[in-house]
Parts: sequence; structure tokens; C-alpha cells
Amino acid sequence: MSFLDACKEAREHISSRDNYLLVHHYDADGLSSGALTAAALERMGKSYSRICVRKLADKELELIAGRKEKNVILVDLGSAQTESLERMDKTFVIIDHHQGEQSSILEVNPRMHGIDGSHEMCSASAAYFVFNVKEFAPYGVVGSVGDMQFPLIGWNRRMLKDGEEAGVLRAYNDLNIFGRVSRTLVPFLTYSVDPYFPGLTNNEQNVIAFYNEIGIELKNGDEWRAYSDLSEYEKRTLRSALVAYLYNRGRRYDAEHIISEVYELLNFPERTELRDASEFSTLLNACGRHDKPDVGVNTLLMRQGAYERAKSMLEYHRKVLREGIEYALNKVADFGIFYFLDARGVIDDGVIGVVAGMLYSSVDRTKPILAIALDKEGMIKVSARGTKSLIDNGLDLGKALSESCSAGIGVGGGHDIAAGATIEPDKLNQFLRVFGEAVRNQVQK
Repeated sequence: MSFLDACKEAREHISSRDNYLLVHHYDADGLSSGALTAAALERMGKSYSRICVRKLADKELELIAGRKEKNVILVDLGSAQTESLERMDKTFVIIDHHQGEQSSILEVNPRMHGIDGSHEMCSASAAYFVFNVKEFAPYGVVGSVGDMQFPLIGWNRRMLKDGEEAGVLRAYNDLNIFGRVSRTLVPFLTYSVDPYFPGLTNNEQNVIAFYNEIGIELKNGDEWRAYSDLSEYEKRTLRSALVAYLYNRGRRYDAEHIISEVYELLNFPERTELRDASEFSTLLNACGRHDKPDVGVNTLLMRQGAYERAKSMLEYHRKVLREGIEYALNKVADFGIFYFLDARGVIDDGVIGVVAGMLYSSVDRTKPILAIALDKEGMIKVSARGTKSLIDNGLDLGKALSESCSAGIGVGGGHDIAAGATIEPDKLNQFLRVFGEAVRNQVQK
């Protein structure tokens, strides 16, 4: 069976039943795929209930088993729990892109069809192909960008082309900095954390001086200007100045990647975070990682009042990230084969992975980053991040964490470039030793 045949089978199965329980993950891909599936069910006229979970462990499986709904759709999770799901008296459809095992459950997963589930298809884009509605392509693009699958390639790019044909998406090269479409010029650079501009980030006066030096007016009369208000000449001037600024401060990678393909969502309001796939994914992460996933889903579905609530969550999220990266820059340690950040009691477990990834603005990109925080149960939450060049050299963080958590140390896994784990506090040293060996074996084959 081809991938599209599997999508058709799942679509026909879903259309033949009603009264669903929709279960999805809490990150940007999970919220995007959850919203897309919800929109598809509504389009089909199906009744459903929806719940969002951070993981699919015993507690969550018991919750699903105890629900009255007999028909369950799992998106952005489920592939690794099919053995437990098969024991339930329910009918499941799984739409996922994580590693798992073959089972009797109806599942749409790109990995089962030789498609790269880490780089060219996420759960939101898989859900897009299941339901086959071109107007839903923006959901898939937001999920892909949120899952670090950019620039869009392979099946993700096929989805992008569908959205462009439907008039709901546009792709072009531009500055890839948060606030490109939603912030005025001064906060645009002052609050930038990815990339981090030494001397500009968190320094409003230096930012104003920077603009003055390159001859860009900050106001038009009494109105503060945004990047979108600049002429093409001014945009080119700013782009060139920022690239030079980063090069001059030794941030070559950021200088080379600050201009990239960006994705505009044409069916969402202009001059808001919802117009840009990267900014939208950050807003969704803010909602999901700070325990407001329903706000994120309702924003995607354009429910009244949801965006205003999501925006307040985003402001808080960006503040937490700025504080987190400032701490991380001073505390990250070089463990030889990887970088290690111990942020227990300082950085929230919901954003530790984001902060870990942002550290690549300042540390050598030839090593993975491992960061830890405490979760609400007092367990150690582990987040690992890598780079595409490391992946090309053999790194697979999902496998490394899975191996490191064996023998009762904890539970872990994920993608090759980004993965996570939960371990017992007294097993940390043992875990670090095993993880270091796993990474060394991968990258020095």
C-alpha cells in the first residue's frame, strides 16, 4: 500500500463513523495536527471531543480507556504505544510521524512508507494528506515549521505547492527573525533571541543607535514603523547590516541563515503573528508549553477571542525564553562529546528544549546539546538538540536517548535532530555516561 493509499483508507474509515475522541500532543505540531483534524471532522459533520496530552504514558492511556467514545483518533502520538492501544475495546486511527512498530491498528505514518518523518513530513502534514483539503495546507506548514522541518522539502513541499495553488500560502526569501510581520522595528531587534544579537538583544538604546547608523527612520510621523513598512531598498539595507553585524561578532552560522525561505499564511490576519508560519508556531508553543493548548487550537480554528488570549501567552513565553537563554549562556558546560545545561529549578521543563536549541546561536554546532529541568513530579526532564550537519555525520538523538534510558534509567526517544526523555533524579550520572557513549559511537563510526 502506498502512502496516499493509506491516507485514503484512513479518510474513508473516519468518514464512516461518528462520535470521536480526538487526542493530540501539546507542541506546535501537535496543536496544528489536532486543529487540522478537528477542522476536518467539522467539515465532515462529525461530532467529537478533544483532549491534549504532553505524553502517552500509563495515566493518559487509562484516561483514554475510561472514555465513553469508542472511536479514537490519535495525532502526533500513538505509534510507540500500539501494544497498549490494541488491548482497549476501541477503534483507533493513528496519524503520527514518530518511530513505532507495525500493528493491527490503522495508522498513517510516513516512516512506514519510506518517507523521512524527521525532515519531510510531520504529523500536521501527514494529517493534511489524510484529509486532502488544500485550504488546510497552512495548518500543515505551521506544524512542519514548528517541528524544525524547514525549509520545506519532499512531501512538505508538495503540500506547500497545494496551498499556493489554493491561494492560502506564499513562500519567499526574507529575514527569518521573529517579529518580521508583527513587531515594530525597535522591539523587532530588542527582543530577538533566535538569533541572539550580542549588544542589541535586550538593549533598546543600542538598537535605536543601530538603526540610526544605517539610516533607517523608526517613525512615519507619529506611527512607529515595522519591517513590513520599509521600502525594498530599506529592507535590503537592514538585511545586509544584520548579516555583517553577526559576521563581525563571530556568529557565522546565524549570519548565513538569517535570510531564508519564509511562509506567509494568506488566510490569516495581516500584521499579526498568525500571518507567518514561524511566528505562528512560536505562538502555539507558547500556548502548549504553558498549559493553554486549547487556546492554541482555537486560535488556529479562528475562534472568537482566542488570538487575544494566545498573544498574552506569547508575551509571557518570550519573556521566559529571554531569561532562559541569558541563564543558559552563562551556565552551559562543555562535556567533550556534547554540551550540557543543568537548569533544574531555574528553567521550566516546558521550554527547556526550546532554550537548548537556541544555544546554538553561541556554542559550537559540531556537538549536540543536552539540557535538563525538573517536571511537576520532580522527575528530570531531558531535552536534546542537534544540527543537520551532525545528523549527516551519524547522530540520532532519538536512538541515543532510547539507549540511555534502558535498564530502568527512564523513558526516552524522539527524532534524530530533537529528542527528549524523563529519568529518575538519582540516575542522572549513569544516564550522562551512557548518553555520552551512545553519541560517541554514532558520530565516530
